[in-house]
Amino acid sequence: MSRLLMLNTRLVNEGRITDADVYIEDGLIAQISSGLSGRAADRVIDANGQYLLPGVIDDQVHFREPGLTHKATIRTESRAAVAGGVTSFMEMPNTVPNALTQELLADKYEIAARTAFANYSFFMGASNDNLEEVLKTNTRNVCGIKIFMGSSTGNMLVDKERVLEALFRQSPMLIATHCEDEATVRDNAERYRQAYGDSATARLHPLIRNEEACLKSSSMAVALAKRHNTRLHILHISTADELNLFRNDIPLTEKRITSEVCVHHLWFDSTDYERLGNLIKCNPAIKGPEHKPQLLAALLDDRLDIIATDHAPHTWDEKQQSYWQAPAGLPLVQHPLLMMLEFVRQGKLSLETLVRKMSHAPADCFQVERRGYIREGYWADLVLVDTRHPTDVTKESLLYQCGWSPLEGQSFSSSITHTIVSGELVYENGNILVERAGQRLLFNR
Repeated sequence: MSRLLMLNTRLVNEGRITDADVYIEDGLIAQISSGLSGRAADRVIDANGQYLLPGVIDDQVHFREPGLTHKATIRTESRAAVAGGVTSFMEMPNTVPNALTQELLADKYEIAARTAFANYSFFMGASNDNLEEVLKTNTRNVCGIKIFMGSSTGNMLVDKERVLEALFRQSPMLIATHCEDEATVRDNAERYRQAYGDSATARLHPLIRNEEACLKSSSMAVALAKRHNTRLHILHISTADELNLFRNDIPLTEKRITSEVCVHHLWFDSTDYERLGNLIKCNPAIKGPEHKPQLLAALLDDRLDIIATDHAPHTWDEKQQSYWQAPAGLPLVQHPLLMMLEFVRQGKLSLETLVRKMSHAPADCFQVERRGYIREGYWADLVLVDTRHPTDVTKESLLYQCGWSPLEGQSFSSSITHTIVSGELVYENGNILVERAGQRLLFNR
């Protein structure tokens, strides 16, 4: 039985900041109180007034294993995640082969059980022809069903109306959607290809994958969910146009339709293509600067429920190809907490709201069992943050297998000093301390 004692923390949890000590025993938070310095422990960490947050739950990552391990692996990317304060992740099914059968899904869980530094879950993938497999999915130990309602990898575009109706009508659990209208994107791409040919650059990306494509697909998903009372979660909202689809007049736990915004859609805008080009090419596209403040406002007023990353690494060489050939996606899972702490420093976001949107809300949205909060009896997934010590993003500091980040050269005002996963101290002051620590997430459904 391992025992860890954290002293003199400023604990940020459930809308409050309090001074507290935290005692962890056998992976669980055993006691939250003051004056615990006398308790016996295998390790004592004096936080000296640093902020203690519940670990970030990232509900959308692409860790590329199996089949695309030249880009990333579950091991490498979950290692980067814990260095960034992400203690749990939910990974997408568009690996190779796509996770479209229960056997292929089980293979990913087996890899994670051997190699993951963070707690893990994997979405079951949907296609035009695997409804029977989807309906076998275990609601207790799988986070959800993923539907690509827009172009994607392999056989995962679901564009047949009867299939979508059946999935939304019969799904045993939450459906998460990538919403971009395929016909709109295809028509725009053809028009710009004719106009620009090989001279096209990434600045065209938000024009090809435009607001219309997002709104048309998101509206369709919401209409389907309302018709069938489906539990729907729309991923990576990138436009102000879509915000009226979501409500904020009821608590998150009562919503049947929820949404998220990703850190890159809050951080970057279309003016950054001039500097970063294909490095910030992603789907849905980073849009014009007018969208950022409206996305942030919707996050603050609870139309948008969750902050995620959509971490999606590609190799440097792949990103150096022409615009038409370069793949979409960027690596982000090592820095989302530091990015949002900049918003706190700038007065755009409170620390309590950050915790609610990155830890509490994902736990509530997906009904994650005993995680996402700092509570006695819950798993100890914790992050210690020093807001007085900056972090410089350098190539040498990156833990991604791809070895690059669009944030290189950025100096963040805060640093992550310790990350605890399921009660185990995994990361401390730049060092990974264990070989693996993650556990399979469970869900109260």
